[in-house]
Amino acid sequence: MYRILLSLFILLGTIMPAQASSTFTNPILGDGADPWVVRHDDGFYYYTQTTGSDIMLWRTKDITDLENAEHKVVWMPAQGAVNGTHLWAPELHLLDGRWYIYFAASDGDMARQRMYVLQSKGVDPFGEYTFPAGTQEGKMADASDKWAIDGTVLDYRGERYFIWSGWEGEVNNQQRLYIARMASPWQLAGPRVEISRPELAWERIGTPQVNEAPQVLLSPGGRLFLTYSASGSWTDDYCLGLLALEGEDPMNPAHWRKRPQPVFSKDEALGVYGPGHNGFFIDDGGRPWLIHHAAKFKGAGWNREIHLQPFDWDARGLPSFGLPVGTSRQQMAPR
Repeated sequence: MYRILLSLFILLGTIMPAQASSTFTNPILGDGADPWVVRHDDGFYYYTQTTGSDIMLWRTKDITDLENAEHKVVWMPAQGAVNGTHLWAPELHLLDGRWYIYFAASDGDMARQRMYVLQSKGVDPFGEYTFPAGTQEGKMADASDKWAIDGTVLDYRGERYFIWSGWEGEVNNQQRLYIARMASPWQLAGPRVEISRPELAWERIGTPQVNEAPQVLLSPGGRLFLTYSASGSWTDDYCLGLLALEGEDPMNPAHWRKRPQPVFSKDEALGVYGPGHNGFFIDDGGRPWLIHHAAKFKGAGWNREIHLQPFDWDARGLPSFGLPVGTSRQQMAPR
């Protein structure tokens, strides 16, 4: 009987597919920048990033295997359109039963970069997208209509807000963070308010000085945080800063408090440079994850790749991201 069972085991081992690996190493995508991930109720992760020329989505049940994930272009701009070039940092959001993709773009002149939004034609995030009815090619701007990139959405205590990075005026000397109330997923309800600008030494490396890529993070206890990327994205010193809402009103700049040091930055010993422009998601096991891009090597500039690692919360209720995980360390994969 033992020999029969052993023979059967060997036979099954030759015909049954191997189980997917439960570990991974960075990078999860060898070329990419400005990553964004949504885990949907259908069991899939939906991923997008900057391509520069179109809006592309990836769909996969294994976020660590983006290199082999199904992907397709869901929207292509018309030639010569006001949003036809410099398509940057798309984000996918499910709002009021429909999917929306927010992205920055220009007509070829980077000084005219603005935020735009696409709306899904149906309920499938992997389906077709078009401009919301009544918009001017999907443009989202307040009355000031200044240069803008990296828009994201905050739903907080029954109100909805749009947060992005932009110029104060017409001159590119600083990128600051702004917030405005939303009247709908495609329209702002009022003027922008500045909530952060590069003011600390670690935020002011590179010219122009940069605060960009705001990302919403709610703690298990309900505290509201914003991570953001600081210093030039082309520098090794690109890093993550943190704003905490210490009052009641996200529209009140005095209610936001900035951490005095970066919360996630380069580690030369680990060989990770320029970690920034991040996103967050929670896997099927309830574990929170940080996805971000990093330079491929020291001095790589805009030559970047996509990294992934879990994070935790400390005893004070603050996010604890730890050190950036390099390319040699095995990690347990998200569930």
